[in-house]
Amino acid sequence: MARTIGSHSDITGPRVREAALTLFARHGYAAVSMRQIAAEVGVQAGALYNYTPDKQSLLADLLAAHMDELLVAHTAETPKNSAPTDALEHFTRFHIRFNAARADAVFISYMELRNLSAENFGRIEALRRVYEGRLEAILRAGVASGAFDIPDPKITALALIAMLTGVNTWFREAGRLSLAEIEEIYWGMVRKTVAV
Repeated sequence: MARTIGSHSDITGPRVREAALTLFARHGYAAVSMRQIAAEVGVQAGALYNYTPDKQSLLADLLAAHMDELLVAHTAETPKNSAPTDALEHFTRFHIRFNAARADAVFISYMELRNLSAENFGRIEALRRVYEGRLEAILRAGVASGAFDIPDPKITALALIAMLTGVNTWFREAGRLSLAEIEEIYWGMVRKTVAV
């Protein structure tokens, strides 16, 4: 469908995604209608179809955008040729910091996978495997160098990511500990998990 001449797609498109992200995180994908998203943005429901074919595509695009942003940021911020212990510490701190700043995106990335079509699930799962693979590679390098003692790097990678992502379920800016303190505590736990 063509956009109306003079439309503000560069403004409205991001607002549609932002409204959908907030509403999906607050109420759940299944409970949110395209009409509700349109009302949040301040456009007619039919106008949403200028920006997305349907609600399923909107969800998949939100999850893919989150994973793309995560992978790009991780690549940009990761020091090259680090020792496995340094690389693992960086991964731990990066994961906590990145996700803490994107609580809604992280929430729907985990809670709404079940609502993806098989094709979209495959697309998101492939992106997740890339990220998990990066941690697994760090763990394998640590085992090979004798720095880490873990029975299964793949399972350990999945367990560590689940633990680190769990920070989002309880961390609050106004809480007892700062994010930097949380990073320090979690790095201590991760270090002990892989220690020789």
